[in-house]
Amino acid sequence: MKRILLILLVLSLSLGSLLISVEINSFNKEHYLRNYKSYNQVEITGKSIEELMGITDDLILYLKARAGDEILEPNFNEREVLHMRDVQVLFRIGYILKYLSIILSIGIIVYFIKKGQLNILGKYIYRGLFFNWAILILLGLLIYSDFNKYFTYFHYIFFTNDLWLLNPETDLLIQMLPEEFFSSMATSIGVSFFTIVAIIQGIGYFLSKKGRANGEKAFKLFK
Repeated sequence: MKRILLILLVLSLSLGSLLISVEINSFNKEHYLRNYKSYNQVEITGKSIEELMGITDDLILYLKARAGDEILEPNFNEREVLHMRDVQVLFRIGYILKYLSIILSIGIIVYFIKKGQLNILGKYIYRGLFFNWAILILLGLLIYSDFNKYFTYFHYIFFTNDLWLLNPETDLLIQMLPEEFFSSMATSIGVSFFTIVAIIQGIGYFLSKKGRANGEKAFKLFK
């Protein structure tokens, strides 16, 4: 039972870290601003930086579920709005999973602390989260080799329609947020994810040492 709880803890910490990383970067206005300037979005869209950032504010409010379709309709066509509706659903699911992951993680951690088993808790957190590094490296290599290919796979997996296939000649959404934007976003999410996981592992290492100092028996992660 304890081993199952610890495996659930590692998985929930991993999922929570990923979703927090996605949220942090998706709502980072500086990231949007840098990309608008880097990829010459003013010329491509025919809109000023101020106008682009105003539309970005609307997109972020929409993704946070603080506004409905009406906030997008002045700037985007029906196909774009319908696609963003699908994206908003994904973000809502992400919010639910994030909070569930946090609650589950806290519950399991408190359980082991009350049991006085800091050593086993810390070792599972510290060593168990290393699998994220392997996944991160693998995804990084895949994205670096052919981002467009795997970004397309992402859409096939998470969307049940082809509304994400927009026309760069006429659709503002893809003009504002081209493939290069999402490539740099993926890199930023990866860096944030790595940072959060490393911090959690550091905490896990500290807990395992504290447990050993308290005289708890050594624990083997794999038996």
